[in-house]
Amino acid sequence: MTKVVTVAEAVKSIQDGAIVSVSSSSTLGCPDLVLKAIGARFESEGHPRDITSLHPIAAGDVYGVKGMDHIAKDGLLKRVLAGSYPSGPSSVQMPEIWKMIVEDRVAAYNVPSGIMFDMHREAAAKRPGVLTQVGIDTFVDPQRQGCAMNASGEAAPIVSRTEFAGETWLHFPNIIPDVAIIRATTADDRGNLTYEHEGAYLGGLEQAICVRNNGGLVIAQVKRVTANGSLRPHDVRVPGHLVDCVVVDPDQKQTTETAYDPAISGQVMRPWDSFSLAEHGVEKVIARRAAQELRRGMTANLGFGISAMVPRILLEEGHPDAVTWAIEQGAVGGVPLTGFAFGCASNADAFVPSPQQFIYFQGAGFDMSFLSFLEVDVEGNVNVSKLGKKPYLTAGCGGFVDITAKAKNIVFSGWFEAGAKIALSDSGIDIQAPGKFTKMVDEVEHVTFSGKRAREQDQNVLYVTERCVIRLTGNGLVATEIMPGIDPQEHIVGASGGRVQVAENAKVMPKALLADAPMGLAL
Repeated sequence: MTKVVTVAEAVKSIQDGAIVSVSSSSTLGCPDLVLKAIGARFESEGHPRDITSLHPIAAGDVYGVKGMDHIAKDGLLKRVLAGSYPSGPSSVQMPEIWKMIVEDRVAAYNVPSGIMFDMHREAAAKRPGVLTQVGIDTFVDPQRQGCAMNASGEAAPIVSRTEFAGETWLHFPNIIPDVAIIRATTADDRGNLTYEHEGAYLGGLEQAICVRNNGGLVIAQVKRVTANGSLRPHDVRVPGHLVDCVVVDPDQKQTTETAYDPAISGQVMRPWDSFSLAEHGVEKVIARRAAQELRRGMTANLGFGISAMVPRILLEEGHPDAVTWAIEQGAVGGVPLTGFAFGCASNADAFVPSPQQFIYFQGAGFDMSFLSFLEVDVEGNVNVSKLGKKPYLTAGCGGFVDITAKAKNIVFSGWFEAGAKIALSDSGIDIQAPGKFTKMVDEVEHVTFSGKRAREQDQNVLYVTERCVIRLTGNGLVATEIMPGIDPQEHIVGASGGRVQVAENAKVMPKALLADAPMGLAL
């Protein structure tokens, strides 16, 4: 007997008030057809109503695969918890889910991705929720926002502080999902799933186990169906006894704007010279200085923004595989991709399920993390998760909080000022006109990274900008390296309103960082 059904049949069993867990990272692995069918059923029948949706990383974006936007409807969606949310450039219309959040039409929470996977694991094993120190003194902490994104979220807390064994912890009580919607490449009639065309495994297995252990419904979306017995057991990532029904979408995209690229799923290996290099400019200069923190043989984590350029710096310098990259979606090794394919990697050594990758990150098994910043304050706090009047231009924290909670070495990269007119030459950085505002502020709008916590844990934290390298010290933010052409008093101390001081022994960075040619990086 086959488990393959139509998408309408699959979503028919979702009840009013259900808690629905969705496996996806933006459009990577997004079961878009099933989410669309839930929205369509609600439009025609008025059901299911008042659901809670859980998205450990994210679902959908603003470039065609709508994901959670399919269910962003009044009456359908009552509560949403996500590691991140659909985001995009200001030229793109605000996603519907963001309209609901900012208009307080849904109780919304931004929960670190690793904690969300932990929540599934604890609920699966019938333990009393997640006990963690990830997120202390950040917006995750109930002493700040407690993950809440709006008034409706604040009115229904999902996390509390507690004392255990003489230490302070955050406790997330179980939120037990009734439905899991996961995605794979191939299914057989019994529901066994393989992931050969996927760019990551994400957390589908853990989400399916959690729902199965709690008597719920597991829906799998796949690209194709094969005969029973034709799948190699070692290739099956989610066994059929965990799957209730299978929906086929032959047109499902591998990731954003990508129908299928065999290099993303590790089925072919690309020549190193086939990767594009970073375009010459100020952001490349920042990424170059960040790359100088690396040593051969390190394992490093990578985030979005300027930091994503660092592997391309190593490629240009002739060190394509000197460092092992590990990203939250699960790829280990190879070259993390940028643009629409961010979250994927080519030439990976392995793909690790995201929940296990986050265990590795939370325990700080890696050597260094390269991340970006929107703003930094005098305490060293970093905001990447909230942006004033246009919140949808930021996706939320994703795995940022999990990764930085105990990381030994962190390099944040970003612009010192927003909108400054800058000329770049081989001899230096020329600030031709000041920016609209400094990114070095008295107090960040949202604490995604705690400078106080970093000092308590003796974490090594750098902020790399186009003007200087800033170190987090017990005396605040101190510039220890100055870019050629920069006047320390005018362009750093003055431009930051005195929030960044310059070390007496600050040195000038090498001009090789500025050249439109390889800089001779030695690891």
